[in-house]
Amino acid sequence: MKHLATTALAWIFAFSLSAQSSKLPRIAIASFGIESSTFSPARTHEEAFHARYGNDVFNSYPFLSDTSSLRKRALYFPTVAARSLPGGAVTRKAYESIVNQVIDALKKNLPYDGMLLDIHGAMSVAGLDDPEGDFILRVRKAIGKKPIISTSMDLHGNVSWRLAENSDLITCYRMAPHEDAMDTKQRSVENLLERIESGKGKPPYKAYVPIPILLPGEQTSTRMEPAKSIYAQVEPASKQDGIVDAAIWVGYPWADEPRNHAVVMVTGDDKQKVTATAERLAKTFWDSRKKFTFVAPTGSLEECLAKALSSNTPPFFISDSGDNPTAGGAGDVTWTLQQILARPEFKPADGPTVIYASIPGPDMIKKAIAAGQGAKVEGYVGAAVDARYAPPLLISGTVESIVQGDRNAEVEAVIKTGSVHIIVTQKRKPYHKEEDFTRLGLQPRKADIVVVKIGYLEPELYAMRNGWMLALTPGGVDQNLERLQYKRIKRPMFPVDKNMPDPDLKAKLVPLSD
Repeated sequence: MKHLATTALAWIFAFSLSAQSSKLPRIAIASFGIESSTFSPARTHEEAFHARYGNDVFNSYPFLSDTSSLRKRALYFPTVAARSLPGGAVTRKAYESIVNQVIDALKKNLPYDGMLLDIHGAMSVAGLDDPEGDFILRVRKAIGKKPIISTSMDLHGNVSWRLAENSDLITCYRMAPHEDAMDTKQRSVENLLERIESGKGKPPYKAYVPIPILLPGEQTSTRMEPAKSIYAQVEPASKQDGIVDAAIWVGYPWADEPRNHAVVMVTGDDKQKVTATAERLAKTFWDSRKKFTFVAPTGSLEECLAKALSSNTPPFFISDSGDNPTAGGAGDVTWTLQQILARPEFKPADGPTVIYASIPGPDMIKKAIAAGQGAKVEGYVGAAVDARYAPPLLISGTVESIVQGDRNAEVEAVIKTGSVHIIVTQKRKPYHKEEDFTRLGLQPRKADIVVVKIGYLEPELYAMRNGWMLALTPGGVDQNLERLQYKRIKRPMFPVDKNMPDPDLKAKLVPLSD
């Protein structure tokens, strides 16, 4: 009898849990993102996305850990999380493969109440315009029009009308550098759950204002004015009664497509507030267009090196900005390293200490591994992908360290030639944290000059600098936009067309996804 009672209680408890679970919103998750330069000869293949599948996707979202409050508020169905370092256009084969994996996974757990669609917004795919717009249409076809899609993006992404139409909630980062990236993704989930749990559903109003501005992130960092003040207005705007969220996209300047331009979007329940807020933010952005300046002093490489050599307070950082892999550069342009190694100041071993980060060189990596630490090696590095500005570079020096296992670089070696410590990698990798250097035995704080293939310095390097210049070097993400041969962006566009007339910044109301 006692056994029967215990069994009955267990059954009731299980039934209660099942009933409770059945009432929780069913939320799908998919992530697919990259920033792709169409001005680079590089191509991005599927393996570059390091895809995660199923429950492993949760590892991309710390706020959805097993014990988090957000995790307990819904039943989540993660599909694929595929994120790549910025690079060249994605091959059509890689794009189709990842999209089809997402769609197949979505179909397994239908129906859904909502979906987190976590994208970058600046993907380019060979032979396909507006990949994110194409992707969301295919997602919609798989899950139907009823579920609420909450789209989370990078502020350097692009919002096409098609993407706006099929997104019910949409937002982007409010900081550059992107220190609020995870906060933005969490906000996307919180907004989604609030609309489902409250029964309010899809916000009835989505205001869209395209702004004919296309500027690099190095001129629109929120560390500096006017972007600092412009983006400071976004959060208060989003907290107004009747508004769900507000966002400003700077857009991505190194792809030549009609959707590449700045955009403001505001979503909510109050038509007047939604449209007025979008128009106000857009006007503020447009009126500030001529105030945007580079986040650091700029100059030719020669000017940057002269300034660095005259500095008495190391480390002096130089951004090799034209081939920045964090913005879509191939990461293997040898032009800057060639110029550095040709300088007489750096030929003696006791010359000014230079760290160069970094250059891919599989041939040199193979030789360094075979020779071992402390040995002399000679081999070619760079220009396997982008040889437009300089050929593969033959370097010889001493192997100072070899480290294996990095997610992006795979293998890293430090080769010293003269007073220059060159970080050579199996595959390209941006260096933006102190640990990236110290794990290789390098001490960037003690170096006279640190040259990084990057644009604006990420927080750790920024805090470390005792001097910094942005070198206007050549590459697939050239900071001098006037050197780019735009053919397909909408014109006129500032600053390509500096004296263009004021545009119509009246908000357009985007139709609901259903």
